[in-house]
Amino acid sequence: MSLDTVDSRRLREVALTPEEYRAIVEKLKRPPNAVELGMLGVLWSEHCSYKSSKALLRRLPSTGDAVLQGPGENAGAVEIGPGWAAVFKIESHNHPSAIEPYQGAATGVGGIIRDVIAMGARPIALLDSLRFGPLPASRHHFEGVVAGIGGYGNCIGIPTVGGELYFDECYAQNPLVNAMCVGLVRVDRLMRARAEGTGNSLMLVGADTGRDGIHGASFASLELDESSSERRPAVQVGNPFLEKCLLEACMDLAHTDAVVAVQDLGAAGLTSSVAECAGRVPGAGARIDISLVPRRERGMTPYDVMLSESQERMLVVVQRGRESEVERIFQTWDLTSAVIGDVTDDGHLTVFDQTDMVARLPIDLLTEGAPLRRLTGTSPAPPPSLHLDSLPPLADAGQSLLRLLASPNLCSRRPIFRRYDHMVGDSTVVPPGGDAALLRIKGTKLGVAMTTDCNARYCHLDPNLGAQHAVAEAARNIVATGARPVAVTDCLNLANPDRPEVYWQLEETIAGLAHACRALEVPIVSGNVSLYNDSEGSSPIHPTPVVGMIGVIEDYGHRLEAGLKNEGDFVLLVGSSHNDLGGSEYLKVEHGTVAGRPPALDLAREGAVNRLILAAARSGLLRSAHDCADGGMLVALAECCLLGGLGVRCPAL
Repeated sequence: MSLDTVDSRRLREVALTPEEYRAIVEKLKRPPNAVELGMLGVLWSEHCSYKSSKALLRRLPSTGDAVLQGPGENAGAVEIGPGWAAVFKIESHNHPSAIEPYQGAATGVGGIIRDVIAMGARPIALLDSLRFGPLPASRHHFEGVVAGIGGYGNCIGIPTVGGELYFDECYAQNPLVNAMCVGLVRVDRLMRARAEGTGNSLMLVGADTGRDGIHGASFASLELDESSSERRPAVQVGNPFLEKCLLEACMDLAHTDAVVAVQDLGAAGLTSSVAECAGRVPGAGARIDISLVPRRERGMTPYDVMLSESQERMLVVVQRGRESEVERIFQTWDLTSAVIGDVTDDGHLTVFDQTDMVARLPIDLLTEGAPLRRLTGTSPAPPPSLHLDSLPPLADAGQSLLRLLASPNLCSRRPIFRRYDHMVGDSTVVPPGGDAALLRIKGTKLGVAMTTDCNARYCHLDPNLGAQHAVAEAARNIVATGARPVAVTDCLNLANPDRPEVYWQLEETIAGLAHACRALEVPIVSGNVSLYNDSEGSSPIHPTPVVGMIGVIEDYGHRLEAGLKNEGDFVLLVGSSHNDLGGSEYLKVEHGTVAGRPPALDLAREGAVNRLILAAARSGLLRSAHDCADGGMLVALAECCLLGGLGVRCPAL
């Protein structure tokens, strides 16, 4: 298959450029066949290769005393107490949710759960970060996504304990659906997805393979256009009840030493899982026979099998000769398991269909061969200036407060999170509705706090400072529960990086994240980049770097919540307050404008305030705490009153 015989439509289908195709031919010293082209296309896609962002991501801090596993695995892991590790990650499922909201969101939840399972951890909590266009026009996306998250999480029995929700015109055609999962594992049982041991068997377990999700990774690497609805088959279909069985079977694997590694089948399906698992071991390769792959559809070609993104599947590396032990575990849970190949030492992924070799590619070409894109960023025109003296005087603070509390971005999220089961598992001690969720580790006094945060309007006005605010707000939310911030997972949602102003936003966003995480001593141990959140004829999304953060409290009995507790208690403002209205919800709601710069941020002072709150909480001096964020101090006070069922008198205001 030469360049002359590959038309532009075929290359677009696999998200490759003519230049990338030429690079493939040059490295292989031959044209790839159709199966190989599809395999390279999905793994060289932006979604899998990070070819536009990889060089920038190296600037992020990812090490620390508590870090057990940083970026490069299925999820990150940090030590949180004697013998315990928290495993966590956030990922996007934006493009699928734009086309098929329910299944897009549901399978996003399922995929992030499997990433945590692959590390040997039991998932204990889910969170989400959602962005839609204004209602009622975006109700189809909004209702479908919320139902999909609840439908999958509730059925599988993992509580959805936190998240965030915003509405803005820039997300009307490009909704953002980011899902985060947190799991627990004993430190000595933490697993890595490494295909070690030549001759060890590769087993495919879980659901049978169908045609759903083919080209899903490539689809997520393109702008949405008028033909995007034709890619509905690229959206996966989930089965949470089957995944529940898969979860429990994988937990049972911890009781045997027959298993070397477990890898999720997500984006790029079997191609990605086998190549990535082998790629983490120098010199390792794999040989598989796709005729052994259990299928639920007839007439599937080798291309279909290698690129299918059917859900609820895992790849298990098993010690040779002990396959029957693993098979019995999956039989117990009424799940399919099949040996489909073995680990080799030739550094190639070789694919057979019975006796016919249908593909043979170097592992490093698949996993590291995508040429990094050298793009140039250009700063866009500065945002409109904000002149406070030009604003009309505040006529009625009470009415302004009511309008703010009724605005879609600040009103109660109770109608949403009450559709999620946030108490299943009996570990949730601080439920949704406050700053961060807090779950206990049974049998200990340890608690794990978790949150997702990002003010994309700030990032639109100043992506560097806005990204810093996302980290700072997440840390404040963790601290408001009495927990100490430990580590971060991030999901960078941006538009088309081929546009110089968008690539500049990406550069500035990463610089801001790196600066804030270093200042607050919270390493980024996992994450995701979602680009091309763009549509023809619509404005690009705001840069939206969602920060997922976890924290630890040594005794969850000393936890804090946001609601006021007792009459007569003092209400203190810790930190300083200035006339920072740039990018505020007040400006948007009361004056219909987005202007100025985000509030000034002193990260050294942020750290000092956090340490003060934690020290006061440990000393028993605090009954509650709440951070000041969207809506400012006035909305924060109102939320404390509403959550606690008490009022507050503030003469200083």
